[in-house]
Amino acid sequence: MATTYATVVVARDGAEVARWPLVGIGRPDLRVVDELARMQLAARRAGWSIRLAEISTALAELLDLLGLVVEVGGQPECLEQRGVQEVVLPDDPIPRDLDDL
Repeated sequence: MATTYATVVVARDGAEVARWPLVGIGRPDLRVVDELARMQLAARRAGWSIRLAEISTALAELLDLLGLVVEVGGQPECLEQRGVQEVVLPDDPIPRDLDDL
């Protein structure tokens, strides 16, 4: 039985370009994380970004275990809703000051 792990949202310059469900069979595993990492790398190379919305508990727990999830609190970022988690890969740039956020 197919399970929706999350909704993948692709954006460019803060504007949503596309979204689709990330679907798999059973619990998400490292193959799903690898797929997300490859999508994120390809998107960054093209000047785009990828965010996850409506993340399943199983995927959120796996990403958290791997140290790749940040709980978004306070004001929602572009394309995010309060309480939505986003994938943060190790090559994400660190903001120098609040204007970079």
